[in-house]
Amino acid sequence: MLKSSMGDWKIPNERFSIPSLFLFVSVVIALLLAAVSGGLDPLYSLIAIGLVFLLVIIVLCQFELAATIILAVHLYVDWYLGYKIVGTAMALGLLLLLFLAQVPGSPRHSWVSPRGLWLWALFLALTIFPTIQGAITLGDAFYYYPNIIFGAFIIFWLGMVIARNSVHLRTLFKLLAAFGTLLAIHSLIQAATGTFLFASARAEIYLAQTNYTLLGSDIQRIGSIFFNPDWNGTFLAMMLFLPLGLFVETTSFVERLLYIGEMFFMLVALLSTYSNGGWVGAFAGIMVFVFFLGRGQYRLYTFFALVLVALIVLVSFPAQVNLQLYHATDPAELSIRTGTWQTAIRVIEAFPLTGIGLGLTNYLQRAEPYRVSAQVIPLAHPHNSYLELGAMAGLPVLLVFVALLLFALWQVWRNWMQADEATRSLLGGGLAVIISLSVNSISINGWTLPPLAAIGWLILGSIASPLILKKQPVEPAAEKNS
Repeated sequence: MLKSSMGDWKIPNERFSIPSLFLFVSVVIALLLAAVSGGLDPLYSLIAIGLVFLLVIIVLCQFELAATIILAVHLYVDWYLGYKIVGTAMALGLLLLLFLAQVPGSPRHSWVSPRGLWLWALFLALTIFPTIQGAITLGDAFYYYPNIIFGAFIIFWLGMVIARNSVHLRTLFKLLAAFGTLLAIHSLIQAATGTFLFASARAEIYLAQTNYTLLGSDIQRIGSIFFNPDWNGTFLAMMLFLPLGLFVETTSFVERLLYIGEMFFMLVALLSTYSNGGWVGAFAGIMVFVFFLGRGQYRLYTFFALVLVALIVLVSFPAQVNLQLYHATDPAELSIRTGTWQTAIRVIEAFPLTGIGLGLTNYLQRAEPYRVSAQVIPLAHPHNSYLELGAMAGLPVLLVFVALLLFALWQVWRNWMQADEATRSLLGGGLAVIISLSVNSISINGWTLPPLAAIGWLILGSIASPLILKKQPVEPAAEKNS
């Protein structure tokens, strides 16, 4: 039963301490925006209604669901529709609400700040000049700093606060696995029928100007809402390890069947992307996951799940597997990619401290004098997140970025060392996601693509949170009877 008392919202087993007046005014404003903007653009009305829905979710303390919705908005509204910063703004708003809702000493509404704040401050400060230098267009100005730089800090922090214990971490992973499965199904529908669900006019124009066919044939590589099949492949390779970790962690036979089904959809959808980097990242994640499982029984579960899913895929889709192997062994692919990296290295040699500026249009223009012959066409980025940061923002920024990743991974290691065996499988699944993204970022711009980076930072923050090791709180009898 929901009731208000002295400005606090009470929910069974939860207390959310945000002033009632603030929430009421927020809902009213959102509804008014929906009514007014509906006549201008139906999308604005949909966003406003979605804001009301999100506020209701927050009032009900479903923070994991709220974070998943924010990632979905970041992907579809910001990336696919091109609105740039809606998801980041929502993440900042949710983090602010969680800060206002904190209750000192409460296990349900704990607050935690990221460790190594000086590293984050250095990262935020060092990237200001490259952002100004590279912001040739408004799109470039909104692309990097609000999403890749500041957005990384906010979403990482949000993940730390949401993962209040292993129960909330499990809930977050379940929701993210479902999100990944839905996008895998979206890719499979596109591959099977050629129909792009929830298409927009902007996307149709973009897709009409691009050609993602396999080896010069008429076989279309599937990019889904990410547009580019390599980005879609990276996403699917990452998300594969969430149901895998949940499969090992659960003791329910029905849930294990569900997680096997989710992995099956993701692997088949990954095949439809024909992404070499996606498969390399998936194999790297598998090795990390197996290493961090710990007990031999869990390794047996993992081996069973992977073999079962792999056999189903091999038997059901032999032609796609053969095409993927042919694509992976094509020497032209590696030649083009290494040429792109060589161009970025030459840019870094010319501008080692400040880079040429954070901006896709800026890189397209200013990297051209340094382009090597193996890179046959001008490109807006070097298809490598680490070289991208080094070439656009300078080596100091790249070093700080790598230091942030390593420091967060060290926190994950500390959590893993102290966790029980079931929680270790969840942490291993999350860690495999990060390793898969990091390995993929060598061949594409994974950590520097806003929707992929947001997913990575949220998961990394959740598994690095010092709150994870707290036990599920037992509700006091006095509060149960209130």
